Amino acid sequence: MTSIQLESTVNSVAFSTDGKHIVSGSDDKTVRVWDVSSGEEMKKLVGHTSLVTSVAFSTDGRHILSGSGDNTVRVWDVLSGEEVKKLVGHISWVNSVAFSTDGMQIVSGSYDNTVRVWDVLSGEQVKKLVGHKSVVKSVAFSTDGKHIVSGSLDKTVRVWDVLSGEEVKKLVGHTSWVNSVVFSTDDKHIMSGSHNNTVRVWDVSTGEEVKKLVGRPSLPEANSVAFSTDGKYIVSGLHDNTVRVWDASTGEEVKKLVGHTSVVNSVAFSTDGKHIVSGSLDKMVQVWDVSSGEDVKKLVGHTSSVNSVAFSTDGKHIMSGSEDNMVRVWNALSGEEVKKLVGHTSFVNSVAFSTDGKHIVSGSLDKTVRVWDASTGEEVKKLVGHTSSVRSVAFSTDGKHIVSGSVDKTVRVWDMSSGEEVKKLVGHILWLNSISADGKHIVSGLYDNTVRVWDVLSGEEGKKSFGHASLVSSVALSTDGKHIVSGLLDKTVRVWDVLSGEEVKNLVGCTSLVNSVAFSTDGKHIVSGSCNNLVQMWDASTGEEVKKLVGHTSFVNSVAFSTDGKHIVSGSLDNTVRVWDASTGEEVKKLVGHTSLVHSVGFPTDDKHIMSGLHVYTSTAGDLKVKFCFLFSKLKL
Repeated sequence: MTSIQLESTVNSVAFSTDGKHIVSGSDDKTVRVWDVSSGEEMKKLVGHTSLVTSVAFSTDGRHILSGSGDNTVRVWDVLSGEEVKKLVGHISWVNSVAFSTDGMQIVSGSYDNTVRVWDVLSGEQVKKLVGHKSVVKSVAFSTDGKHIVSGSLDKTVRVWDVLSGEEVKKLVGHTSWVNSVVFSTDDKHIMSGSHNNTVRVWDVSTGEEVKKLVGRPSLPEANSVAFSTDGKYIVSGLHDNTVRVWDASTGEEVKKLVGHTSVVNSVAFSTDGKHIVSGSLDKMVQVWDVSSGEDVKKLVGHTSSVNSVAFSTDGKHIMSGSEDNMVRVWNALSGEEVKKLVGHTSFVNSVAFSTDGKHIVSGSLDKTVRVWDASTGEEVKKLVGHTSSVRSVAFSTDGKHIVSGSVDKTVRVWDMSSGEEVKKLVGHILWLNSISADGKHIVSGLYDNTVRVWDVLSGEEGKKSFGHASLVSSVALSTDGKHIVSGLLDKTVRVWDVLSGEEVKNLVGCTSLVNSVAFSTDGKHIVSGSCNNLVQMWDASTGEEVKKLVGHTSFVNSVAFSTDGKHIVSGSLDNTVRVWDASTGEEVKKLVGHTSLVHSVGFPTDDKHIMSGLHVYTSTAGDLKVKFCFLFSKLKL
């Protein structure tokens, strides 16, 4: 059993989707993030002016949500620990908060008897759900995001339509306060825990009660309940200081986890269902093995994330960017680190090689773009102008210009020889996520659901491609400049015609958010990396999936082809950089060396090295051991 000691009552706990981190909210007004394997505190989020009642991770792990006795809901950037949104509207304590699965909406329940729905990007309230006659204790989204369930001190469980804000079901049966509610993963059932010592399971379609879980007549009050991902088990946290596991089909108690010395306030399953985390009035957060009910195995492996990768043009090197503020270059053949570029004063978000392989460019949370000599590792230019984190950087094909995209909502073009800013492209209404350039055009993708194409010489916006129903996470130009590929948080990869701005292909097959996309040099193939832990290769002409590369054990944040198209490099939250044979789909290398999150990787033009946002190495094999600074990155605002 892994135990985490706090100095005040723990009111709420939750796992990150990959199971590597836990977030807790406490009476001491703080939100804290912990490493599961070590039990170490990784982040302390300070801002609330009263006790923190509820916490949650977004599905992609980039954000934390917290509700408080100060009547506010706050959104935090996991990577930086910064508060990025403060949602104000409730007129009393916020008891419960949750993200929708796609991370685009937030629901909160309050002592003011209301349930409120918020837009994540704008921070605006979009719905106020009125119906409960007393305090709302718990809220949750359905997996498909179409419904919300709420539990109240009025003894009812209510189901709401997210789109209309209408109440569609009122589940009656509890004879006392409802403390906790949740949907099953398949959205067919709702589970509720009550002050009347029962856990009830309801059929969503009929509103009928299908199970009533009672261990004994004197079973204490259930403060928190949760389903396992597969829906087979239920966990509850009780007033008798125990955590109990139930068989969802029979209603029988199958495990009683004993260890807390006071009331258990919050419980949750890990995504794989193997572990349970619980938070208690005894100031402890504990992690349990579900099968044995005993101590958990320590998690052995990396403790940080690789967020971006790329090959050199000749395929001999790989580059990666990291949260240890460094850029690293690796030999693709031996797996050895050959360079460590030191200079940035904060996380490195993006890296790229020039086409001739002589220079490296990097963008950082420190708001600077830096140019490095690839042979010596020396910094040769520091480009200053952005007023916020630089999210993406790229060279023009001819190497004469650098383009950068930032959280300050601008795309900037720099003269490589002088280091001067020659163009400032303004038009995006939200921060940029990805850019690509071929010398004639710049394409940018961002959080306002658009892909935009700009003329490098004039700085004018030539095309704005709509059609995305979700945030654009990554964009890339084909080598011939005729097509754009975009990756979206709606789980699709789309191909666009640059000239007409029309969508020509919609690649369907990803089962989770798409984080990164890239063309092969000949334009015949597309590679994508996703939150389903997979790297997928597609035929650009037919839109068919031709390879599925399996090996990463967490989200894939960055992908790239070698110039000759023979290899693919990928970076992941499992803290590894992996090299794959594009023809067979086999993993041929695993690179190790960074001491914190790696954001960006790439090949120089000669394909001889790999660059990462951290040292410079040489490429045979390896095993990246990174000390995790923290899960995910969504830009410091």
